[in-house]
Amino acid sequence: MEFKIAVLQGDGIGPEITNAAISVLDAVAIKFGHKFNYRFPLIGGAAIDRDGVPLPQSTIDECKSSQAVLLGAVGGPKWDNLPGHLRPEKGLLGIRNALGLYANIRPALLHSELKGASPLKNEITKNGIDLVVVRELIGGIYFGERGLRNSPNGKQAYDTEAYSVKEVERIARIAFDLAKNRRRKVTSVDKANVLDSSKLWRTTVAKVAESFPDVQLENMFVDNAAMQLVRDPSQFDVILTSNMFGDILSDEAAMITGSIGLLPSSSLGDSKCGLFEPIHGSAPDIAGKDAANPIATILSAAMLLVTSLDLPAEATAVENAVKRVLSKGWRTPDIYSTGSKKATCSKMGELIALEVLNA
Repeated sequence: MEFKIAVLQGDGIGPEITNAAISVLDAVAIKFGHKFNYRFPLIGGAAIDRDGVPLPQSTIDECKSSQAVLLGAVGGPKWDNLPGHLRPEKGLLGIRNALGLYANIRPALLHSELKGASPLKNEITKNGIDLVVVRELIGGIYFGERGLRNSPNGKQAYDTEAYSVKEVERIARIAFDLAKNRRRKVTSVDKANVLDSSKLWRTTVAKVAESFPDVQLENMFVDNAAMQLVRDPSQFDVILTSNMFGDILSDEAAMITGSIGLLPSSSLGDSKCGLFEPIHGSAPDIAGKDAANPIATILSAAMLLVTSLDLPAEATAVENAVKRVLSKGWRTPDIYSTGSKKATCSKMGELIALEVLNA
């Protein structure tokens, strides 16, 4: 079978980690008899340097004509002094909005081989970590009205958090559908004791929950959720939350599993074409050093295979290959410990690709 994949390499370590993922996808193509046609439109700082904007229309068009989108990372100090609307991150927000990707799925799994890499004590991780953050992606404070205005105390900046019932309903259904095939528990995270947007969020989620009587609904304030993630992460199954809260909590969930370089994500809407990316940033401090961890990007490619291309066996092959490489002691610098075998970014991609081919 033949598929078209748009690869948004972006900035910093983006090209390195996407190249590693492509090497694994190429191994999948050989192993299973597929053909992946890659396109490489620009986004973020790379697009600014060429076209003056972080998201050219040509990039949007290329993504819309593809069956799936794989993203590396955007941003870096080179573009830090640009006006807000021209920052590389605007490209990321823009492509999510252009493709109607309102649901961000971020699984956090502590691999048994990497328990020692978690910053949490053994007595906390003994029950494992296996949760999914379902983050609303194109609403809330990141997309609300914002600006600068004068006030009695001088210049004032403001950002607006706003959610409609429809926006909350559609992301809540994603979370409950996901929980049905897991441990049947949804923890809805908000700040309903303070924010009106969270009050609407909570009442709307409760209404959606009525259609899922076999799934337990728990409500939790975001500050308590942040604490509970480090106190007892095993209590969580599916965490449902807003755009900003999900951005923060999913990074916390990533670190307690050992490294932010391990966690993939998918951004989905109503069409089959999704966007798949690691949850970490562009890490400009190690860009070009072949030191990044590509596993999150490779696992994002596995999510791409099963979700957008309907290739579950191929996705499982990639996931199993990652586990075998880790079980053999290979580690990138972020998860390296004494006694492990050190691998560069490209080497890790080659090792996982070989495991796919040789399985």
